[in-house]
Order: sequence, then C-alpha cells, then structure tokens
Amino acid sequence: MGMNVGSASGSSEPEVMLDVNTTPLIDVMLVLLVMLIITIPIQLHSVNLDMPSGKPPPPTKEPVVHELFIDFDGVMSWDRVALPNHAAVEAKLAEVAAQGDQDEVHIKPNKLVEYSHVASVMAAAQRLGVKKMGMVGNEQFID
Repeated sequence: MGMNVGSASGSSEPEVMLDVNTTPLIDVMLVLLVMLIITIPIQLHSVNLDMPSGKPPPPTKEPVVHELFIDFDGVMSWDRVALPNHAAVEAKLAEVAAQGDQDEVHIKPNKLVEYSHVASVMAAAQRLGVKKMGMVGNEQFID
C-alpha cells in the first residue's frame, strides 16, 4: 500500500492510478454470502413418515413361505427341489410376483457361495416385482 505524494516530473497531468479499488467487490460478495446463508433451509434431523393410524386388521391367513437355497457352487433349489438353471428360478419368482397377495420368499445362501449368485437372484426378484423377500441364515456369516 503505497501513496503517491507527487510526481517527479513537472508535468501538470496526474499519473494514472493502477491500483484497483476492491472495497465495492468485497461489499457485494459479503451481501451475496449473507443472502445465501439466509436462503438455506433449516435442516431438521427427522424423517417425516405417513404412518397409518389405528390398529391394522389381523391377517386372514398364514403367509406361504418359499425357501430358495443357493448351494456353495451356485446350484439353486426351490422348496428343496433342485432347479436346473437361472431361468427356472426367474419363472418361480415370476409366479410369486403374479399373485395378488404375494407369498414370502426366503433366500438361504450357503456361506461359501459367490456373491454374484445371490446378487443375481435378488436382482431378478426386484426386477420381477417380488415384494416379500428376505435373507435367512445370516448368523452363519458372523466370525
């Protein structure tokens, strides 16, 4: 920050000032910052859920449970009946998805099975629209 007191030459024209006045720029930036802070919505740490009120009616019948076993080598069986390929598994899942009140599908993978086999079954179930699906036997994975 220097100050010009006078010019060394005796000319009557003033010297051109090369410094930029940044005060208005800083003022504008501070105003924009305050406006941004004011317009940010308040963060509430809660999730609003539309929960049903009252007591739900009791189920009319016990749910039918189908067990899908995935063996260590990827061989799958539906209710203890071996399935020949992945298309047969998808056909069974499509039958369950087509029902109005869907049956439950419990997936029981072997501890040594590759995850790709389990993931393909879960992806097929999701793609076909199976709503009642669960993983059973997860306690075998605890070490």
